[in-house]
Formats: sequence, structure tokens, C-alpha cells
Amino acid sequence: MSLTRIQYPSPGFSQHWKEPAGRNMLKRIGSIPSEADIHAFNTLYLKCDSQADQVVSDLFLGMGHKQGHALLDTLLEKGLEAVPEIPASLRELYTNACILPSWVDSSLLQKGAEYCQRTGLYALITLRNYSLMGGYESAAINKPLIFTGALKAGPAKRLAETVAFWVDVTGDNALQPGAVGFNAAIRVRIIHALARYYTRKSPDWSDDQWGIPVNEGDMVATYLGFSLVFLEGLHMLGYRPSAEEMKGVFHLWKYIGYLIGIDHTLLPETEEEAIQSLYKWTMTQPPADADTIALAQALKDAPLTATFPKKRWQKKILVKIYLGFNYYYLGNHACKRMSLPSTAYVVVPYLLTGINLVKEYLIRIFPEKRKHAIHKGRKNQVKITEAFLQSTGFGKLIHK
Repeated sequence: MSLTRIQYPSPGFSQHWKEPAGRNMLKRIGSIPSEADIHAFNTLYLKCDSQADQVVSDLFLGMGHKQGHALLDTLLEKGLEAVPEIPASLRELYTNACILPSWVDSSLLQKGAEYCQRTGLYALITLRNYSLMGGYESAAINKPLIFTGALKAGPAKRLAETVAFWVDVTGDNALQPGAVGFNAAIRVRIIHALARYYTRKSPDWSDDQWGIPVNEGDMVATYLGFSLVFLEGLHMLGYRPSAEEMKGVFHLWKYIGYLIGIDHTLLPETEEEAIQSLYKWTMTQPPADADTIALAQALKDAPLTATFPKKRWQKKILVKIYLGFNYYYLGNHACKRMSLPSTAYVVVPYLLTGINLVKEYLIRIFPEKRKHAIHKGRKNQVKITEAFLQSTGFGKLIHK
């Protein structure tokens, strides 16, 4: 495949597998993907969610953006009966999404959601400073963000939307048809197709260079950020999920991935499959470029422009604390490639890891503490997300 984005071995991400975190991952799999496996994965960069693309063509281009968005909102709020005039493509997409696939295990979905909830604010810290910031090391996956104006909009909008989406889909029974998480997933699926349409419409975009915008390969990587990377980051902070909880997280995000339009056969069910998929994606990624370095810098400085916390000195300390987590999770090489300054606050995650290890030990000894941790963790997630959304002015308030 001759896509310009493919650089094997990756000049940036290949270093990850030489770092302690990467080496530890490779020790947990039976075999490392071959070069042939990696290049087979590359074909996914020219595949996308064509069903959602048809919805965009019929709903927004055919009926106009104002009416299209109004119909989508009504559909998600009131169901199919309230919008008999919607295009057949959207009716089919929504109807199919409402049918629970035979491979979905509702008890595993709940286990995965409960683990996400009981990790409390550390879940949000991990998503921000490991999954999101780590993704900026690749110029390719983030290029559609540049074409859709992410730099101009600033980091607050994307961060607010990502956090609100995560909290919405990890609630109890949140993925039942019509529930807040289900609706959030359908909306994200359509938004991705809209982003794909407008990105490809730009005369400066080239599929031959970057692949199709928001393609299946990069969407698999996004899934891995919410599952494998999320689990790995929390493990680095001292969390020790049970085998059922780990299985639940992968299963939960496989179903969420399915709802947002990813071919479910591409989404791993186990840690070993996930590590192998991450390896295949990372090993051909181009390094951070000026655009992604700018995105990383904007995310670093995001607390300075938010109204939460209130005091200027608090904002500056928060920037340093988050940088400490960046270095703790990503390592020196990755952070330097994104021009992130080092900080003595890297000691903070080490201290918190010790505290979390004690808490996890107590949960294993006293199982009733797990239920308390789930309740407290979820309460804190909702509280801080509502405060963050209010401080940025993006997104809407969420519910439990």
C-alpha cells in the first residue's frame, strides 16, 4: 500500500515498545504481529462507515443542516414514531442499532461500566493525559481534526465532548435503545460521517496521503484508547481489576465501538488481541508534526483558559500536575517529541499509585467496599464533568 502516512517502522511509536510500559505489554502476548500482519491492517485506512455516509448524504445534504439536525435530535429524544419523514438510510441505521447483537453479554457490559465508575476521577485523568495526549503523537489519526478546525476551536470543545461522551456511555444501562449513552453513540457516529464528508471536500485533503478521514483503522485505535490504553493507564496508577472487570471493559467498548459504526469483528475481546492490534496500528504511524504538536500544546495549556478551577495559581499547578501524568504515562521520549516540558510534578502519580494500591487491596479483602467505590467514583465523575462543561461552555450537563 502506497499511502504516504505509512512509515514502517514508525519513527515515533516504535520507541513505545522499547519503553517499560511497551515491553511489559509485549510480555503478555504469545506472538508479536509480523510485518505481513501489520501491512494487512493498513488496508483499513481506506475503509469507513459507508452506511453513516449515506445518512449524511440523505439527511444533511438532501434536507439541509438545520432540518437534518432537528430531525436527528427528535429521533434520539422521542424515537422513530416521532419522525416518520426521516430518510430511509437513517431509519435503517437506527433500527439496526436498536437490535441487540447476539454476541453482546449484558452482564459483562455492566461489569465493564462498574469498573469505569469505580475508578472515579483517575479514569478521567487517564483518558485526558494518556489516551488523548498520547494520540497526539501521531500526525495521521489527528489530521481530520485540523481540517475540521480543532486548532481554531481550541482544546476545550474536543475535551468537553470526549469526557461527556465517556460519562454518558459508562452509566448503568446507558446503552439501552433511547438511553443517554446509546443516543450519544448514534450521534457520534453521524458526527464522524459529517467530519469525513467535509474533510474530503477540502481541496487540500488527499486520501492517497492520509487514507479516508475517520477510517476503520484509526477508529480501531480510538477504541483501543478507551479500552486497552485506559486499562493500562489505570494499572500504572495502582488499580487491579478482576479478570471479569477487564473482560467487561473490553466487551463494553466493543459494543460502544459497534454502535458508533466500527465493524465489530475488528474489535478485540481480550487483552492479548488488543495489544496485538495496538502494535499493528502504532508500527506504521508517522511522528507528531507541527499540527499535532500544536494540539498537544493546546491541551497542555487548556486549564489556563477554563473557569474551573477559579484561581490563576490553581490553574498553573493543574497544568504542571497534568504534565506529571503525561510523563508518567507516556515517557520522556514521547513527551519530548510533542515538545512537552518536563516537571517535578511527575512525583504526584507515583504517590497516588501507592494510595490506590492500598485501596485496591482493601477492596479485595472487603468486597463490600467495591460497591461503595462504584457509587463514590461515579458521583465524583458526574460532579467534575458537570463543573468542567460549565467552565468551558461546551456540551450539556449530563445525568447519572
